[in-house]
Amino acid sequence: MSKYSEAAILAARLLKEETTSDPHDVWTQVTKKVFPTSVDMQNKGCLKGAFLGLCNDGLVDGVSPGNYSNPAKNGKYIIEIINIPRKNRFLSSQPNLLWKKLQVTRNQKIIR
Repeated sequence: MSKYSEAAILAARLLKEETTSDPHDVWTQVTKKVFPTSVDMQNKGCLKGAFLGLCNDGLVDGVSPGNYSNPAKNGKYIIEIINIPRKNRFLSSQPNLLWKKLQVTRNQKIIR
């Protein structure tokens, strides 16, 4: 598991336990704990944006849908990625095909 995965899981746990209700603050708090010696890694925006995008859509257990951040590119992208297998259940059981679909979706977004 990557350190950012660890940060996301820890942040989700804190939000579920209602230690605090602001996903942005929780992400900041958790990344300081997970990356105590690297301000650059604490402030990495793409992963924070993806986590806050999940929170915005209510996809983190214990977090009501809301506007926790301006929906950045990565926040929107993660929601699109999650919706691919929801729209096509067959892809859920076909990891290689799902991965190809994710890559095509990502490349289309980059080109646009």
